[in-house]
Amino acid sequence: MTGLGAVFRPQLPPERLRALAQLADDTGLDELWLWEDCFREGGVSTAAAALAWTERVRIGVGLLPVPLRNVAVTAMEAASLHRMFPGRPVLAVGHGVQDWMGQVGARAASPLTLLREHLDALRALLRGERLTTEGRYVELDDVALDWPPQGPVEILAGATGPRTLQLSGAAADGTVLTAETPPEGVRRARRLIDEGRTSAGRTDPHRVVVYLLAATGPDAADRLRAELTAEGLADVPDLGVAGDAATVAKAVEQLTEAGADTVILQPTGDEPDPEGFIRFAAQEVRPLVP
Repeated sequence: MTGLGAVFRPQLPPERLRALAQLADDTGLDELWLWEDCFREGGVSTAAAALAWTERVRIGVGLLPVPLRNVAVTAMEAASLHRMFPGRPVLAVGHGVQDWMGQVGARAASPLTLLREHLDALRALLRGERLTTEGRYVELDDVALDWPPQGPVEILAGATGPRTLQLSGAAADGTVLTAETPPEGVRRARRLIDEGRTSAGRTDPHRVVVYLLAATGPDAADRLRAELTAEGLADVPDLGVAGDAATVAKAVEQLTEAGADTVILQPTGDEPDPEGFIRFAAQEVRPLVP
């Protein structure tokens, strides 16, 4: 069964999160995803609050930029969420937007090396291992979590470029693809992820989560076109969807046929009715997605 979710975009103030998270929970949406965009809302703090306000819906953070965090802190935060809310947090890590990383003095000379070291250490710590390592960026001396998760947890990686996609296949448990990824881009990403998995000898499941920019309502096409134009993506074929539930569900199906396991509907930044968008995703689109 295809997973379906929606994004709480950080263009909304954080005080709006409680009502939208509870609505996602009440309407049966599978997942609600949060972003840690600089310089808006913190990913871990908002995820913890959303998990505490809800009972069922999974809460994703896509993504936590690794240049901003010591991996031990990432592991402590992830383990705490998973022990308090078993099976419901979904955390993704990634390079972060390099311009933003530069603004805060955290830009890495080799983002790929940093992400690989962070992923390897993070997953080991969350497995309950005691770790000593001295890498280019990650240094740990006899570190272990007192309260590791009580079972296996998935750590996803956000990826766009070929080398990062291969790295995600080799070193992460899943991959998050941005809304700039049309169906053909999902196919290419799957191939690169599988190359990484093969090189690492991995045969375990690897979940691919794809954001889908979506708009509904009388001005849906105009809002979608305006956002794609602002992002310089207006000429990319099959990117984004505007229309009714059947139209959006068809776009979701195209992404799943291309290799997505979970599709997260991403409203436009100027979505006039965030509550209505959650209801639309859960009550109208979800029943049409097998």
